[in-house]
Amino acid sequence: MKEHFPVVVIGGGPAGLTSAYELVKKGIRPVLLERAEGVGGLARTMTYKGYRFDMGGHRFFTKAERIQKLWEEMLGGDFRKISRLSRIFYRGHFFKYPLDFFDTLAKLGIVESTKILLSYLGARLRPAFEEKTLEQWLTNRFGRRLYEIFFRSYTEKVWGIPCDRIGADWADQRIRGLSLAAAVLNAIFGGNNRHPKTLINEFHYPILGPGMMWERFQKAIEEGGGEVYCNAEALRLKHVSGHLEAVTFKQEGEASEISGDQFISSMSLEELIPRIDPPPPAEILQIAHHLTYRGFILVGLILNRAEVFSDNWIYVHSPEVKVARIQNFKNWSPAMVTSPLTTSLGMEYFCSEGDHIWRMSDQELMELAKREIAYLGLAEAGDVEDGAVFRQARAYPVYDRRYREHLKVIQGFLETLKNLQTIGRNGMHRYNNMDHSMITGMLAAENILGANHDLWEVNKQQEYLE
Repeated sequence: MKEHFPVVVIGGGPAGLTSAYELVKKGIRPVLLERAEGVGGLARTMTYKGYRFDMGGHRFFTKAERIQKLWEEMLGGDFRKISRLSRIFYRGHFFKYPLDFFDTLAKLGIVESTKILLSYLGARLRPAFEEKTLEQWLTNRFGRRLYEIFFRSYTEKVWGIPCDRIGADWADQRIRGLSLAAAVLNAIFGGNNRHPKTLINEFHYPILGPGMMWERFQKAIEEGGGEVYCNAEALRLKHVSGHLEAVTFKQEGEASEISGDQFISSMSLEELIPRIDPPPPAEILQIAHHLTYRGFILVGLILNRAEVFSDNWIYVHSPEVKVARIQNFKNWSPAMVTSPLTTSLGMEYFCSEGDHIWRMSDQELMELAKREIAYLGLAEAGDVEDGAVFRQARAYPVYDRRYREHLKVIQGFLETLKNLQTIGRNGMHRYNNMDHSMITGMLAAENILGANHDLWEVNKQQEYLE
């Protein structure tokens, strides 16, 4: 006889863990299925020879008081506050980020800066009549010239498609309220409450990386009577007349089935829809297939140098290299390295499953990272003494120009499954920040307890920037 649980949670990232934890606090015993070997999703921390590598560089900041309290409840004194330092690398120079007007002026020179200003004024006087694409959105707020210098190359590295094929929704969600004028005013007068939360100067970070937070969540769930199964991939979600009844999952090569009363999923919609049995209509299956995602590869380098650069991370806008962002984990927390005489860097490559970068071997990726760190002048290839490669498929939902149309149809289908809620970044195909994903997990748990929250309303009015 298969085991039965009141709630089955699929996905052990921040959203799924939050749901399970909120349930055990109310005396409900959930089971959580995570297909990776450990919890945390994209926010996990990987370990190699004692060095800790954060998948994606996760800052802990939020305007939601209940999320901040939850983080502090989990980690206490191991949740340290650190000052932010990040810069943009372009044309052989490091520019402060968020953009500092005087720093940018000094490094670009008066001629280029004047052209940027004139371009900005032209965009304000003659903006695009519509903002359907990311290119239109950015050009209207920064001018064509600054868009070309500081936004186009990096954005296209991250998403793998031209900015005129990325929906403006992404910018409106992630960088609402930011403009060249806002950046200049912030540089001259400093941050204030009128500016987007994007311009933060400090944030929290677990002393041993984000994975430390999610390991504590797992421990709390298990101590509260819940169960967490890792290396457990959900393969089939069985329903009868719109009511989910059971999940078949594979763990250590063996298939098992568990039943449940309520289901919460943070699995990507592109994966979830085809695993529903009986299958959805062909139209729904086809539309789910058209939801696209961007993969992510972290090449972790261990250098025999005590210091490399002072930033937490660097955005690499130079089109001559493939690396898009470089994390310096020692500057997030000294405990991320095993020796103060060494430094660990994370070279971040954004890719799509099956493309050239994704197909490169670990050795090829290591060689590429060493060449590029030398090209950028940050270190010599010979400074790299070791390293490891970590891959994450479906890391970021892509906001192409038809995603909203596709998502609306899928939402309509999901509403027919009355005891299923989808949460988190991939479960809602929304580029949420970590705290927003956790909020969807919290609200899903509250819905099971009798509330009636609309999870799709989370993060519609917040202001963030990555």
